[in-house]
Amino acid sequence: MSITVVGTMAFDAIETPFDKTDKIIGGSATYVAYAASNFVHPIQQISIVGYDFPPEELQNLEQRGVKTDGVVIVNDKKSFFWSGRYHLDMNTRDTLITDLNVLADFDPQVPESYQDCDFLMLGNLVPAIQQKVIEQFKKRPKLIVMDTMNFWIETAPEDLKKVFTMVDVLLVNDSEARQISGEYSLVKAAKKILKMGPKFLIVKKGEHGALLFNEDNVFFAPALPLDEVFDPTGAGDTFAGGFIGHLAKTQDVSFGNMKTAIIVGSAMASFCVEKFGPQRLKEISHADIEERIREFVQLVSFDISLV
Repeated sequence: MSITVVGTMAFDAIETPFDKTDKIIGGSATYVAYAASNFVHPIQQISIVGYDFPPEELQNLEQRGVKTDGVVIVNDKKSFFWSGRYHLDMNTRDTLITDLNVLADFDPQVPESYQDCDFLMLGNLVPAIQQKVIEQFKKRPKLIVMDTMNFWIETAPEDLKKVFTMVDVLLVNDSEARQISGEYSLVKAAKKILKMGPKFLIVKKGEHGALLFNEDNVFFAPALPLDEVFDPTGAGDTFAGGFIGHLAKTQDVSFGNMKTAIIVGSAMASFCVEKFGPQRLKEISHADIEERIREFVQLVSFDISLV
């Protein structure tokens, strides 16, 4: 079973209250691929990079079962670059620099070799580009998951609503869910958003876990309490990679299995924050993942006697 991932491959410069790095590999598609490749192959990458993107980084991904036929290398421009500074709570951040570079010319094309796609992950991109990618598939993937952000909600609301009608799962954080729906209550927000098209809605709440909505069903998964959060960058994309990776591995897109997929995604995200960039994701083994998932199960497991 294959997963096609559409998103950015980039450089980040990150500053936290505890440390900083001037340049490290980042981008939504990078994090998704590193996470999802632990569960299924191939991961079919669609992205764009500049002449400065390290060839060894592409080779590293390929060794993990990531196909890069859909990654365009522009020889006369630099890769997308983002710089940000996190506040002490590690949940809020300020964007310092955004250099689009090659991303300004991103016109994703789905290679013929990717047409067998079973699961499609649309990273946070211009909604019109997300729609264009979906429309290039001759056969609709079994499951389409999309991410978005407040910028597109503000600047391209009609395009965004059009894409909502074309996808199965929408990933947003709590403030974005409220922004889309105009409702403060996340339950009311979810009901409104689900009427816009997605069958499932996942509301990410950072260190407070995630909510899954489908029709009248609701599931809440906590985040794993960690001694230290080193760098939250990419945690949401890593969550998405673990989530869709588990679904692709099991070939089960029921609400019940999505509950498990959220735990898997949360476990992967908990690794991501332990080091700068995707470094920790490069180090973990299947045994590490299994142990971390067991920690999540223990976190929410309890016996109760109702009298």
